[in-house]
Amino acid sequence: MTDKDNLLGDFLRARRELVTPQQVGIPAGGARRVPGLRREEVAMLAGISAEYYLRLEQGRDRRPSAQVLESLAKALLLDDETSAYLAGLASSRRPRRARTPREVVPSGVAKLVETLHVPAFVEGRYLDVLAVNPLATALSPRLVVGNNRLRDLFLDPAERALFPDWEVATQSLIAGFRQAVGTNIDNPRFIELVGELSLASPQFRRLWARHDIRVRQSGRMRFDHPQVGPLVVNHEKLGITSTEGMMLVMVHADARSEDEEKLTLLASAALPPAEGVFNDRRHTSGRG
Repeated sequence: MTDKDNLLGDFLRARRELVTPQQVGIPAGGARRVPGLRREEVAMLAGISAEYYLRLEQGRDRRPSAQVLESLAKALLLDDETSAYLAGLASSRRPRRARTPREVVPSGVAKLVETLHVPAFVEGRYLDVLAVNPLATALSPRLVVGNNRLRDLFLDPAERALFPDWEVATQSLIAGFRQAVGTNIDNPRFIELVGELSLASPQFRRLWARHDIRVRQSGRMRFDHPQVGPLVVNHEKLGITSTEGMMLVMVHADARSEDEEKLTLLASAALPPAEGVFNDRRHTSGRG
């Protein structure tokens, strides 16, 4: 797990280990004892002293200036999202331990999820499933209220089998989770979840140590579904206002595609039998 007393230093150390000398124009120079860049190389690229950079990594200085942060972001080849996360680490106070408030889905959003004709669910800040419709559960039986997306993807073999791009999916999910949580790592829910996954999954430990940051966003996803076979869908992630990190996730296929037909087949299988009987009776009674 992350050192909660030295978030900034932990981040800098992890990110410099991901940058190769070749990426920043430094000759490799034979055998190197550390992966990525040395501390003095980062300091040189950022235009600061090696001693000052060492103090930052060791947590002896936790308030670098905006100019230093910008220079470090360039030296470590950070994108805009990860640079913003770095700035947040430097400006945040040590989070206090607090009871995890229960996440409650706004009633209007919960009703919307029920009425949507595509697989849809609400995920919380810690990627817990908070609301879901039957179409989403048909897509993945693990999509039920009370389950956690991280735990299922890393620890449930059936969920893993759904994703032919499992490595990519796990990396994206962890990066989004880290961005959503931010510096609030003293929260009991965070400690419980990350502790469990760190002990149970080597893949989680490896990816968590990278400190990748990515805003949870829409995209395309491949499934290998046991009922309908290969499936390519779009997943839309929409932030829910007046909540702390809840997102509405909807899955849909391209119009008039084979993937849309497969989703329709899954949807029809998810309909309760009573609804089908009701529809049959309604159409029959209209024939006179």
